[in-house]
Amino acid sequence: MPLINVKIIEDVFTEAQKAEMVTKLTDAMVSIEGENMRSVTWVVVEEVKSGAWGIGGKPLTTEDVKALAAG
Repeated sequence: MPLINVKIIEDVFTEAQKAEMVTKLTDAMVSIEGENMRSVTWVVVEEVKSGAWGIGGKPLTTEDVKALAAG
């Protein structure tokens, strides 16, 4: 039973985008393990508080991620 744990910073992705993550990540695992594993493939999307995630020694905020996505 595969478990995929995705951590994202809060308030960056919409509910629809998170649902798409679940669907596509499940599809990716099923493409590797076979269709019989679909019903037992778990995907957990966890939101981390803005500023509670760091990269390169610096806290990363929701605004930072949105600015990165905007280019």
